[in-house]
Amino acid sequence: MKSVFIPGATPPAGHYSPALVHGRLAYVSGQLPTVPGQSGHTIGTIEEQTEQCLRNVERVLHAAGSSLDRVIQMTVYIADGDMWGRVNATYAKVMGEHRPARAVVPVKVLHFGYQIEIQAIAAVDS
Repeated sequence: MKSVFIPGATPPAGHYSPALVHGRLAYVSGQLPTVPGQSGHTIGTIEEQTEQCLRNVERVLHAAGSSLDRVIQMTVYIADGDMWGRVNATYAKVMGEHRPARAVVPVKVLHFGYQIEIQAIAAVDS
């Protein structure tokens, strides 16, 4: 098992790794819509948050030797189910034709007031 950290990125504030690679799978920790290199927490629209979460997942996957088109499963945590149509449209735009298995979990509150968090499992080359 190997911990994955993004070169040049600030290490996580909590006791976790951005991803773990075990065998031929990368397990990506939940990614909030934080913008790399920014210290503040800009909330933005749900579309902006969704795209940033997916770009953060993508960034971790690249560090792990994978990519969005190799995602097997994603879990999307969303604070307001009424935003689901907007989230799904942005998700489809970013993911293109690739359709990994997916779960959507409604939650009450996310860190820093964000409205979405996404975690993933993806295939990696050995």
